[in-house]
Amino acid sequence: MRIISGKYKGRRINPPKNLPVRPTTDMSKESLFNILNNRFDLEGLRVLDLYAGTGNISYEFGSRGAAVITAVDEDFGCIRFIKQTAKAFNFNIQAIKAPVKKFIESSKGPYDIIFADPPYHMEPKLFEELVTLIFEYGLLNESGIMIIESSRHTPLDHMKNFSFKKRYGGSIFSFFELNTTDPDRD
Repeated sequence: MRIISGKYKGRRINPPKNLPVRPTTDMSKESLFNILNNRFDLEGLRVLDLYAGTGNISYEFGSRGAAVITAVDEDFGCIRFIKQTAKAFNFNIQAIKAPVKKFIESSKGPYDIIFADPPYHMEPKLFEELVTLIFEYGLLNESGIMIIESSRHTPLDHMKNFSFKKRYGGSIFSFFELNTTDPDRD
């Protein structure tokens, strides 16, 4: 796993083999950040990384200058690794060990970007619950975007606040926004 761009471009990060994760591929991550760079100046943003796993996405935001990054995962090993890596790179990442639903219900938003990479085998109704909770609790700012990475076998485009999706190999990034009526969206 490597950091694609920013201050630490090209730096490799080697998570322990025993973490229960499926990190976003470098190719998919590069494509995602191309989309985000065309829409946001990442410097200074508030980012929430749900189901953070190794922290792969959080480190990319950190390298690109995001001001506040909150990484949430239920696994103690993942949180420990994120904290160690954030300290080594001097990233402003707050790593929180908590079930995502409980974190959302007690979180203080809003965030500019929310990224969620739940387990691909998660039940479809739980993906819908995740999106509903984010918007119900007002965790996304007005011009913000929520991205969910899922298997191509888990369609999310029927959900409220869905804006658009991009497919990369076996993965799909689904984008959600408060205002989805922009005619210039692809």
